[in-house]
Amino acid sequence: MTTAADRIARVSRTYPALLYPDPRKLWGRRAAWVAFVLAFLWASYHLGLSPMRFWTGFTDLWIIARQMVPPTHNGFWLDYLAALLETLAIAFLGTILASLISIPLGFLGARNVVPSFAIHFGLRRVLDVVRGVDTLIWALIFVSVVGLGPFAGILAIALNDTGVLAKIYAEAVENADRKAGEGVRSAGGSGADVARLAIWPQVFPVFLSNSLYFFEANTRSATILGVVGAGGIGFFLADRIRVNAWSDVAFIILLILPTVAAIDYLSRWLRKKAIGRHDAPGARM
Repeated sequence: MTTAADRIARVSRTYPALLYPDPRKLWGRRAAWVAFVLAFLWASYHLGLSPMRFWTGFTDLWIIARQMVPPTHNGFWLDYLAALLETLAIAFLGTILASLISIPLGFLGARNVVPSFAIHFGLRRVLDVVRGVDTLIWALIFVSVVGLGPFAGILAIALNDTGVLAKIYAEAVENADRKAGEGVRSAGGSGADVARLAIWPQVFPVFLSNSLYFFEANTRSATILGVVGAGGIGFFLADRIRVNAWSDVAFIILLILPTVAAIDYLSRWLRKKAIGRHDAPGARM
C-alpha cells in the first residue's frame, strides 16, 4: 500500500524543483513581484489614481446615467440613422481597400514567393511604421490633407488596416503547403502559376476570414472617427456630449450597439463559412 510519504518521495524525485525550488529563482520571482508592485504604486501616484477620485467619478457617472433616461432623438433620428449608415460605409470601404492593397503586398512580403532580402526587409519595415500609428491619428492627418468628411475616415482605416493585414497575409502565404507548389513547378508552371494555382486557393479562406474580422472591428472604430471630423455617427455623438445632451447620447448609443452586434454576428458566421464550417445562420456560435 502506497503511503503519503511514498507519494511525496516519488514526486520529489520526479519534480525536485516543485518541492525544493532553486533559492536564486525563488528570490528572483520575489524581486520581480516587488518591482511590479512598486511600479504600479509609482504610476498610480503620478497619474492621480486614487479610490477617492474613482468614487467621485462614479458618483458623477451615476448622475449622467440618470440624465440618459429616457433616450430621446428630438426629431433628429433620421440624421442619426443616416450618419450610422455612413459609419458602416466608412468601415466597409476602408476594409475593402485595405484588403485589396494587402493581397499583392502579402505575396511580396512572403519569403517563399519573393526571396529578395532587400524587398522583404524594406516592405516589412514600412508596414511596421504604418500599423504603428493608430487609426485616429491617421484620421487627424487625412482630415488635414483631404478635408472634413468620410473620405478621410476611409483613408485612415484603409491605411492602418493595410499595415496589419499585409503582415498577416504574408505569414499565411509563407505557411502554405509547399507540396502543391512543387507539383505546379514539376508540370512546367512559372512562379506566377505557383502563386495563382497552388498558394492562392490555400490562403484565400484565411484572407477572407481576416478581412471579415477587420470589418467587424472597423465598424466599432469608425464610430469615433467623427470626433475628429472624419464623418459618421461619431460627429453627432461628440456634439451631443459637448452640449450635455445625454438623452440624445443614449439614443445614439442604442443605435450603435445593436448595429455593431449584428455586424459581429454576421461576420462570425461568414468567417466560419469561409474556413469550411457550414453552420446555419441561426446556429449557436
